[in-house]
Amino acid sequence: MSRDSGVLKAWEATVRKTQAAKKRAHSIFGTMSVAHADDGDIEGLGDMVDTELNSNDVYHSEKILPNGDYYTGQWCNNFPHGHGKYVWTDGCMFIGEWSKGKTMGRGRFNWPSGATYEGEFKSGYMDGNGVYTGSNGDTYKGKWVMNLKHGHGVKNFSNGDCYDGDWRRGLQEGSGRYQWKNGNYYVGEWKHGEICGKGSFVWTNGKKYDGNWESGLPRGNGTFKWPDGSFYVGYWSRDPEEQNGSYYPSVSSGNVLWDPQDVYNVDFSDCKICHGEKVSLLPSQKKLAVWRSSKGDDGGKPRRMSVDGRVSIDVEKPFDRMQMWCGGEGDDYVTGCCSERTSSGGRGDVAEYMLAMSLEKEGFGMSMKKPRSCKRQGETICKGHKNYDLMLNLQLGIRHSVGRPAPAASLDLKPSAFDPKEKVWTKFPSEGSKYTPPHQSCEFKWKDYCPLVFRTLRKLFKVDPADYMLSICGNDALRELSSPGKSGSFFYLTNDDRYMIKTMKKSEAKVLIRMLSAYYNHVRAFETTLVTKFYGLHCVKLTGPIQKKVRFIIMGNLFCSEYSIHRRFDLKGSILGRTTDKPESEIDETTILKDLDLNFIFRLQKSWFQEFCRQIDRDCEFLEQERIMDYSLLVGLHFRETSAAGEFIPSGARTPTGGPENDAAPRLSRVDLDQLFLDPSRWSSIKLGVNMPARVERTVRRSDCEFQLVGEPTGEYYDVVMFFGVIDILQDYDISKKLEHAYKSIQYDPTSISAVDPKQYSKRFRDFIYNIFAEDETNFE
Repeated sequence: MSRDSGVLKAWEATVRKTQAAKKRAHSIFGTMSVAHADDGDIEGLGDMVDTELNSNDVYHSEKILPNGDYYTGQWCNNFPHGHGKYVWTDGCMFIGEWSKGKTMGRGRFNWPSGATYEGEFKSGYMDGNGVYTGSNGDTYKGKWVMNLKHGHGVKNFSNGDCYDGDWRRGLQEGSGRYQWKNGNYYVGEWKHGEICGKGSFVWTNGKKYDGNWESGLPRGNGTFKWPDGSFYVGYWSRDPEEQNGSYYPSVSSGNVLWDPQDVYNVDFSDCKICHGEKVSLLPSQKKLAVWRSSKGDDGGKPRRMSVDGRVSIDVEKPFDRMQMWCGGEGDDYVTGCCSERTSSGGRGDVAEYMLAMSLEKEGFGMSMKKPRSCKRQGETICKGHKNYDLMLNLQLGIRHSVGRPAPAASLDLKPSAFDPKEKVWTKFPSEGSKYTPPHQSCEFKWKDYCPLVFRTLRKLFKVDPADYMLSICGNDALRELSSPGKSGSFFYLTNDDRYMIKTMKKSEAKVLIRMLSAYYNHVRAFETTLVTKFYGLHCVKLTGPIQKKVRFIIMGNLFCSEYSIHRRFDLKGSILGRTTDKPESEIDETTILKDLDLNFIFRLQKSWFQEFCRQIDRDCEFLEQERIMDYSLLVGLHFRETSAAGEFIPSGARTPTGGPENDAAPRLSRVDLDQLFLDPSRWSSIKLGVNMPARVERTVRRSDCEFQLVGEPTGEYYDVVMFFGVIDILQDYDISKKLEHAYKSIQYDPTSISAVDPKQYSKRFRDFIYNIFAEDETNFE
């Protein structure tokens, strides 16, 4: 063995000398990895050259990389693998564990500013338990998810403040205790980095406030106590007009004149939440410069044969191969296209051929394009339109309802507010009245259902009354969608697309009134609920011989966004009649596709996916309890990358039969996520179902299964912005639906139809949703 080892070392030394002199080696000696292209540099860096006798072996390597970065540590198959140290030219440094070019496990990352992070990593992100020390002296010890504080953690600020509690996406959210350097402290609930919910604030001088909070200040019911026994109980608000309560002075105080606003102006004046410094550069933004050897069939450049039959070792240009930290074994970094791989006699040739034939038959080889543009959705209701008078009546009624003075309402509503008899009729004569303006339409009556409830809902949904009135009642006319829905209802859109108005049948209005109390409690309890937001329920009754009644509901428009929506899906989890039968070329911006048209799996980042699953369960349980069925998940997709020709550009490669050794994992563009991580407050603009960055994976259905509900994943990914919500939640399982279920069950499979018992519908809906939504594991693995 010792003799063989000596011979091998001598052999390797001879190969290195030959390479430095002539830049070539005989093919029998294997492939050599060279650090620099310059002859002089190669000659002076003989220690940096590694002989790769077996590309799967892990060995120690020391390399000066093409862009000037430096790495020393364990190496395998052209990637750091094991324990190693990587130093970037800008002064950043990582020491810790690697796996196939990814930081996986424990490690330490140093910034040039002096900031450090020591803890767990996943795919280049700070993820797991870890300690971050900022350059200004801030320290955080606790849980992390994708560079953000997420879970329980303790943060000590450089100014002497301290927070110990729950974090969510980089901000305080949940339960926690914040103590200021002066000794004052707060214990209670947080939301989006602010004190919000129920909690107690205690001053060092003995004062104490127990009650509700909003945006860092008392708002709602609460009690303020003094050390001498005095206390104030009531409804708190920064607006003096909303402030209402009673002051009970102690016998010793003798102070009967006290203004509650003093609490805002004096007691909370110096109790500001410190947010600390922001990280200027994230570990996941650092690129790892590596290069490939030209050995084997790894997709590298072909080796040139010289006239004497020997192989020329090509030295790659410094930036021929730039890899992200998330780079894996065998990944080619190609922007905007799929890398092609060839193999000689690889395994699975028959399966690959069969799958390729199936993909070709399903049209998978065809690129997807942006939908053809069409004129703005809906027909503008101008004078002469058959529903022009109805639009005027609607706008007059809304202006009257929203503008009517009303006392400040607490979010805690009395049961009487939900009474079906709680409605207000208003007469609108053409000549006007004491309470209504003159108008050009015919005389009509206007009805508001449960006005206090919907006024409070608009407040809960943070709808500004002036903006709401301007959207619906401004100078711009409403737009009527071209055709009524399946139920026969007509839809109208406001000019700014923020609100959708739907005419309703009497039965639907009854269902909403019946479930209004449960709906209110549900949307109040769960801010991230996906169910439709309702802003008002009204009725217009025309006077005269016709006596026509038109009931309508005002809802939020899920697709109101600066992003254009390229694909729209209405998904229920049933099969019968759930297709539009439109080819790709005929899909326009307003086409609503259905279950059997779906050709994607939606992949959400880990914490969002978990939140999505929890909320779907809550919403479905609520709808099941209210005996609601036939609802659906409306999904809108905006594809982030399109070519000049309007084709959607995939974000990764498709390798259907790739195994561990040749798997080209799709590469996720991290620019947008990293920008969000740099400023966690920007997460507040992204809510569950609204403006959500995500990825979709294309699927195809097997040719031998005509009604396959969920297709087979292909590995072709696209970066998208997603919008989704649960719509059509006003259909209860009444006698007509029971009869429909009985009739269709005779002709079709009972599980394939929409009209089924609410409990069965809820289970089928959830099972389907959990099949088409998945966690985006490539962010972490």
